[in-house]
Amino acid sequence: MAVTQQINPTSTHAIPSLRWWIGGILFASTVINYIDRQTLSILAPFLKQDFHWSNVDYANIAIAFRLAYSIGQTVCGRLMDRVGTRRGLTISVAWYSAVSLLTSLASGLRSFAFFRFLLGAGESANWPGANKAVSEWFPKRERGLATALYDSGSSIGGAVAPFLILPIYFQWGWRVAFMIPGLLGFLWLMVWRRMYHRPEEHPRIGEAERQMILGETRELASTRKTKLRELLKLPQTWGTIISKALTDPVWFFVTDWFPIYLVAKGISLKSGLIAVWIPFLAADLGNFFGGAASGYLIRRGWPLGTARKALVVFGGMGVTLLIPTIFYEEPLRDYLAVRASHIFVRIFFDNCECVADGFI
Repeated sequence: MAVTQQINPTSTHAIPSLRWWIGGILFASTVINYIDRQTLSILAPFLKQDFHWSNVDYANIAIAFRLAYSIGQTVCGRLMDRVGTRRGLTISVAWYSAVSLLTSLASGLRSFAFFRFLLGAGESANWPGANKAVSEWFPKRERGLATALYDSGSSIGGAVAPFLILPIYFQWGWRVAFMIPGLLGFLWLMVWRRMYHRPEEHPRIGEAERQMILGETRELASTRKTKLRELLKLPQTWGTIISKALTDPVWFFVTDWFPIYLVAKGISLKSGLIAVWIPFLAADLGNFFGGAASGYLIRRGWPLGTARKALVVFGGMGVTLLIPTIFYEEPLRDYLAVRASHIFVRIFFDNCECVADGFI
């Protein structure tokens, strides 16, 4: 009788709308993920002085992360399918949290590059794992909003990072600053292991919510899995690959180099903290604005593909606001141009992905 009570999903302690609590946990994971990766970017101007790095040296460290991240994302989706969402994200977050802690032991260029490579490999599983969790817990009509919820954690994490990392650095140094995101990751793991189970076995889910979710996920589970060689024959697959290859480097350049750019333009990170976080907030606003604007156009009778493409054109024109900054010497003017462009960056990127993913 005790065992039945443990696995019975109709427990009197059911959590209302449990799937959105799961979405909140995924959001927190993405926030911590971006705090972790932004730590080096924020501290880069100071580490360059401490370790006498050139911009090329710092670029090699950043490339080590991106290389591992690219390789990791090609295999982590299959890993999540094999080991399951709960175990897969546990391995991922435990991996990169441990690496974040170990980065405090770095002593130079090679060791930093090595730890960033390991960090990229671990963090690459966050998005495949979160996507799989959304497909397990949300009906089709809610998956877009659930995805936007956890994905917005990237911009929020980038905005929060300077407020968390810089005061720690000025008080206790860079080694402690690298340890904090790792500790946050292990704290998240405690909540994740306690809260996340599949809907059919979760002890705190209500019966109505369970049936609503499983009604769609059973149908999804019964469909035949598409093999990789079949995916590569689809134009949507290549549309996604090409759009990501052309757009992601722009966003990654901003996330990796923006603090160094500000310092080069005469903006102190210590006194100009607002300059570091507002671009990420603007990017988050662009993320939600792009989705809301395309939805508005569709409700007005625009074809789905046309609405998406219109936002791509609008956002793409806004991204060009990055270009004039190289001709300006006034720090505030440079900063305002870059900040404004971030709204268009997210509109452009998100709608490029929507078009490539087969909305047309």
